[in-house]
Amino acid sequence: RNRYFLLLFIFYFISLTCYQLPLPIDNTASMSYDGGWYYQLGETVRGTFVMKFLRQFAIILFVSFLGEILHILIPLPVPASVYGLLLMFTALCTGILKQEQVREAADFLIEIMPVMFIPAAAGLLDAWPVLQAIWIPVILITVVTTVLVMVVTGRVTQHMIRRKDRKEHDHAELPD
Repeated sequence: RNRYFLLLFIFYFISLTCYQLPLPIDNTASMSYDGGWYYQLGETVRGTFVMKFLRQFAIILFVSFLGEILHILIPLPVPASVYGLLLMFTALCTGILKQEQVREAADFLIEIMPVMFIPAAAGLLDAWPVLQAIWIPVILITVVTTVLVMVVTGRVTQHMIRRKDRKEHDHAELPD
């Protein structure tokens, strides 16, 4: 729990420091694609992009912290990360947070997500003596649920695309 306070303090300190440092960039405001996520090549105000990125990451971290608080206060067997996801979803849906307020940091976190699974995989190696007796059901459940999630996600996405196309088609047919 204390790690969130420490991380918030570190990001606050870094954001103050980065704002004071002049960045060696020109006054253009173009976007470039580096094979991963979009990054800003130039800013008119020094440190603006760094500050924006740190602010967005701090917002995501704060919502995760609120999820930790809910996990402590609500006596349900729900992980704190699920509470944090629900809070972020609710904030985005209600307009409390705008996508622009967290977009770049969220894109970055999504891109580095595979790296986040390395500690979990290492933990599975440590838990092998416990999993050895039940590895076949675990693998079977993992494969079935992965396929199920892929199918449901694909169907929902297809439905949403068809609905959007239908709505655009209906608006295009309206007389002027």
